[in-house]
Amino acid sequence: MKIVDWKEESILETPHRVDVRRLYDRENAQVMHITLNPGETLKPHITPVDVFFYILEGSVDVLVGDETITVGSDRLVESPKDIVHCLSNSSTATARILVVKAPKPVTSTRVL
Repeated sequence: MKIVDWKEESILETPHRVDVRRLYDRENAQVMHITLNPGETLKPHITPVDVFFYILEGSVDVLVGDETITVGSDRLVESPKDIVHCLSNSSTATARILVVKAPKPVTSTRVL
């Protein structure tokens, strides 16, 4: 059995310049942990696979396609492949998000 503590994983270098940590990386799926401090945002981007976001803590403004909704903790948001999406934290508290891509992308995410 393998147990992963997100706090012990390295912060990845990404175009988003926020705290992103890889928790799981296999052929069938990829799981990332993102911490967004107040005012931080991901750059709008498009992934070649389906993605879902599970808000662990705080609230996040989630853009999927042309729709933006503020989503609180313990909620899941789906984002189909090939659709622009983005996460932003416009609140005054830290937000933590679990991002699951399935299957693991074999081509690059396109940052807009």
